[in-house]
Amino acid sequence: MRFPPAPLLFAALSVTSVSLTGCDSRPAGLTSTSIGATAVQPSPEPASKPLPAPTDPAATAKPSYLGFDRNTYPGDDALAPLHQHFAYTGFWLNNPPGEQQNTWSGHRPQLVAAGFGFLVLFNGRLDAEIKHAQARDKLTPDALGRQDAQNAVAAARREGFPDGTVLFLDQEEGGRLLPEQSAYFFAFTEAIAASPYRAGSYLSGQPSDDGPGTNGKRITITTAQDVRETIAAKHLHSVALWIAEDACPPAPGCTVSPDAVAHLSPRNSGTLDAIAWQYAQSPQRPELTHACAKTYATDGNCHAGATPDLYLDLNVASSPDPSHGR
Repeated sequence: MRFPPAPLLFAALSVTSVSLTGCDSRPAGLTSTSIGATAVQPSPEPASKPLPAPTDPAATAKPSYLGFDRNTYPGDDALAPLHQHFAYTGFWLNNPPGEQQNTWSGHRPQLVAAGFGFLVLFNGRLDAEIKHAQARDKLTPDALGRQDAQNAVAAARREGFPDGTVLFLDQEEGGRLLPEQSAYFFAFTEAIAASPYRAGSYLSGQPSDDGPGTNGKRITITTAQDVRETIAAKHLHSVALWIAEDACPPAPGCTVSPDAVAHLSPRNSGTLDAIAWQYAQSPQRPELTHACAKTYATDGNCHAGATPDLYLDLNVASSPDPSHGR
């Protein structure tokens, strides 16, 4: 998954949090380590040092879990090695960006058997596609959003995802949504919210130019901020946010190293209510990742936690099953 400038028998890797677009893009994500079936536990406090008070965020912090996503299914043989590092995987309900087929379809049983949780994705429309449907088919953005939501629900049912699964609309273009984009987006999420499933969105947390402010200075906005403001203003259903923000910092780069991700949390993305954060993309965006460029492979992709032939997007979430899709 990729945003223009302004998405297996493996054991869960859990990292302790303190307080707090990527694979196959369209043509032109410890104190003590235990990588395996058990979560990583923080080192015990020295006996001479008092334990934190219950109100200390470090004492009540929830564990975080690493996951991956990519546009093409990695293959059954890759599930076991991937499971050594990742607790969940992205799962496409329709053709991913730039792809002519969906290779994930039909593989939910293998992933469930392997112990994976899910980030369930539906590839949304680019602005040009929304305008094209309106001009060619006389299909309004609202109608197109509702139609795509029906298709997402049907695909989730067909793949066997249970009621209550969060379906993330893949909003590939960043910045403030244009009027037709906003109409499409919220028609989709409201239709999902009215179904047995829950609405979510994969969207940009990267600041984008939003024109001059009241003082004449340029201001920025993220797509996540725009969506939250619209939900509040129009009293719409909540939308679970999966944030794409691979700029270093706050992102640590392409790494699953315990030292690098020890305190990683979705909150570190800059969107405090995010439930998942995509912190590394394949291919990398050099203009945003120069500070962590050495963490990426020489081919510009992220292979951390995978074999050299597999490139990934990396994610951190507060649940080993962020979509609740098991």
